[in-house]
Amino acid sequence: MRELLILRQNHIYRFCMVLFPILVIIFFTSMLDDGLPTEMPVGIVDLDNTSTTRSLERRLNSFQMSKVVAHYSSVAEARHAIQRNEIYGFLYIPKGTTAKLLAQRQPKISYYYSYTTLAAGSMLMKDMKTISTLGSAGLGQATMRAKGLTDKQIQTILQPITIDLHQIANPWSSYNVYLTTVMVPGIIMLFIFLISTYSLGTELKFASSKKWLEMADNNIMVALLGKFLPQTIIWLAIVFGYQLYVFFHLGFPHQGSPFMLVLLGLMQVLASQGFGIFAFGLMPSLRMSMSISSLWAVVSISMAGSAFPVMGMDGALQSLSWLFPLRHYWMLYQTCVFNGFPLIESWFHFAALLAFMLLPWMVVKKIKNAMLTYVYIP
Repeated sequence: MRELLILRQNHIYRFCMVLFPILVIIFFTSMLDDGLPTEMPVGIVDLDNTSTTRSLERRLNSFQMSKVVAHYSSVAEARHAIQRNEIYGFLYIPKGTTAKLLAQRQPKISYYYSYTTLAAGSMLMKDMKTISTLGSAGLGQATMRAKGLTDKQIQTILQPITIDLHQIANPWSSYNVYLTTVMVPGIIMLFIFLISTYSLGTELKFASSKKWLEMADNNIMVALLGKFLPQTIIWLAIVFGYQLYVFFHLGFPHQGSPFMLVLLGLMQVLASQGFGIFAFGLMPSLRMSMSISSLWAVVSISMAGSAFPVMGMDGALQSLSWLFPLRHYWMLYQTCVFNGFPLIESWFHFAALLAFMLLPWMVVKKIKNAMLTYVYIP
């Protein structure tokens, strides 16, 4: 009842445990609602200006991710447009392209794109490369038909190897599925880290630590259980609400059973609280423990392996990745939920989350000593 009263009176808990996590969930799922960015602006530098080159422009504009917004008279003018962030890339068609195509003299078509924004650059590069290939293939097809070749012969010459593409688990290539499922849990874990250290640090800050222990008969384990049980219930409600929203309302792909989702949410909350308590036990200071927690949570988003694979990192970073709860959460999610493999396939990551849950056992005596003897220093 004491902890419930604290949660009710302190607005920080209300904002960081309920309002901000809900806003984060809505923000990420809304921002990436289309799955992929669409109609990204591109430019055209067409110095040939023939029906053939204009057909390339129309084909590029028909792609979902590209939209031709401007024509430029020179490469320098288009380059300045990229530097002004007006377009992400442009297609350069030099003069005489069509004549060289008809004479089979292999003209060069160039495309330039900005890689400052990784997603936009890579997607537009794919579109413009496809357009360049289709342009030469279309003219070659017309030439070979004039020579009397059948469609099957033409297809064999133009595309000797046919690609049969199967994108497992996320066939839509949706960035919402890729990013939301690691960013939102990572930010929720950040809030759990901070609130766990904050709730312990404020006992010292407001000189209520001795009274807190007295209510638990000086048993630090009882005191910790009483303090974090209400928080655990609230965090579980947030995490399970997030899972219901993305997996059942938004229809994110998942092959795991409902039991696996519940287990994953429970491990996420308890492991994060365990790390937060451990961080305070290492440095029983409100400022230092919150700094450690925030730093660890922010770095964990990079070390999780969703954006850059851990196996591609240096050996030292691969070893360091084991120290981040989000890494093990992400591995359990993509193995047992995203792809539907049994839990035994990632038992070591499950064991790692259990280890984070048990970390407070290593510092309970230090926490008790801090609550009894430490004096708060701003």
